[in-house]
Amino acid sequence: MEENASEVIHLVARLKAKPEQRSALFDALKAIVPDVRREDGCLLYDLNVDRDDPNVAVMLESWRDGSALEAHGQAAAFKSLAARFDVLLAEPLHLQRLQQLL
Repeated sequence: MEENASEVIHLVARLKAKPEQRSALFDALKAIVPDVRREDGCLLYDLNVDRDDPNVAVMLESWRDGSALEAHGQAAAFKSLAARFDVLLAEPLHLQRLQQLL
């Protein structure tokens, strides 16, 4: 099936760890990547670290459509991580939703 680029949602998720929780955050993110990549509608789910701030994890994501992204937010892997955000994160999760132009 050919993907309709106008429906694909590209997402940049920025997660800034509390300095003492950096390892715990990155370990938790690494642990969910394989499960998330198997979710229906996941086209891309890559974990990166900000070169200028090693406490910042950046997830580059692409989802088939809004329904797939919504399902990801309700999936066990993400929900188990999100339940720990108060302990792990120095600031709220920042999500940037993108639509590819070219």
